[in-house]
Amino acid sequence: MKFLRLFYLLIFISTIIGCKTTAPVVISEKTTFEKLASIPNIVKIEKRAAVSHFDENYEVWFKQPVDYSAPSKGTFRQRVFLGFENSDKPVIVELRGYGIHSEKAGELANHYKANQLTIEHRYFNNSRPDSIDWNTLTIKNAAKDQALIIDAIRQALYPNSKFISTGISKGCQTTMAHRTFYPKNVDACVCYVGPLAFEREDPRIYEFLKNVGTKAERDKVKDFQELCFQNRLPLLELLKEAARKDNMSWEFGIEKALDYTILEYAFAYWQWGGDVNKIPPSSASVDNIYKHLIDIVGYSFFEASSVEAMEPYFWAALTEQGIYGYETAPFNNYFKTDDVYKFDWAFPDGISKPHSNATMLEIKSFLDTSAEKMLFIYGEYDTWSATAVELSEDASKREVYKYVKPKGDHKTRIKSFDTENQEEIYNIIDGWLETD
Repeated sequence: MKFLRLFYLLIFISTIIGCKTTAPVVISEKTTFEKLASIPNIVKIEKRAAVSHFDENYEVWFKQPVDYSAPSKGTFRQRVFLGFENSDKPVIVELRGYGIHSEKAGELANHYKANQLTIEHRYFNNSRPDSIDWNTLTIKNAAKDQALIIDAIRQALYPNSKFISTGISKGCQTTMAHRTFYPKNVDACVCYVGPLAFEREDPRIYEFLKNVGTKAERDKVKDFQELCFQNRLPLLELLKEAARKDNMSWEFGIEKALDYTILEYAFAYWQWGGDVNKIPPSSASVDNIYKHLIDIVGYSFFEASSVEAMEPYFWAALTEQGIYGYETAPFNNYFKTDDVYKFDWAFPDGISKPHSNATMLEIKSFLDTSAEKMLFIYGEYDTWSATAVELSEDASKREVYKYVKPKGDHKTRIKSFDTENQEEIYNIIDGWLETD
């Protein structure tokens, strides 16, 4: 018995010693890729070359319902880019109104050396089902897409980080809508140069073009349009030559395409910050007139292949978000009507839908009464500023702000402002990024 007791005692002591000398078990942190792979509705991940200041860069595809109110309609894959820098840093969510054309950091992610999540809008580029049910392309369905993606990324990678959403132009509209219907999904928003229209052809555009800039500048813009109409036949020949060379076509015919291009000139000139000194004089050659017209307007807004690629934009604009038209009355010498030229022809083949401003009015009501921590950036001379967000009297109490760059255009960003205003803007955003 003594021998057995000693034997068991030795075993007990050796066990204790063994436990003390065994190395502790190390549980390694999951990689970014592994964390992304744990998200249920991600169907594809590709690690790409790092860009900007990001340590890692991923292209990610989410499986999303085509229609949240009718799951039986199927799913589509939505493309997202994640520029990963650090799990403790803020996340800038770039909400695109169109497709994604760059993986690089935007203005805010660059400034804060932050992470960036870029979400392609449903039905643009490759984020679309094989066959589109256009009635499922709605502001609210798109906002739901974004909310699901943001929630999933936050839970998997950034549970303690601040999220700021941002968007430019139609992306600004997208950001406003997302904030309206999912106000707690991000901590704050910075919106650039986005319209808030309440009619399909918003008449505020026409009034804006009659008052923007100086009278001398407006006269030069209109005189150039007059010059184009005066030279319509030779300009048409040049357009036909370009069409043959580049295999271009227009749904409503090449003659009307030229008319639309000339009418669009004023909108595009002010939108993109035209230089009045570069407008050709009445003595200019037809070649120079044509070159300037195309330099300002381009072909892509009306040409058939571009319109096909932009069908989701035109659908959204014509059914919910609003667009504009072209007044022909100022050029009654060249038109047999004073009707407004519209974009009805831009509907997808075989389908159209009446415009409804109900959702845009919901967004306006939210901005007027309950929106918090939102900042809007506009350019004074940008034509889209005709339909800019107007802040209510108590907006600043809710930390809702608007900055307008004097004589700025559609390219206006925070960096476009003077040093004092830049500091003021970033002080506001800094406050939003402070840890609670």
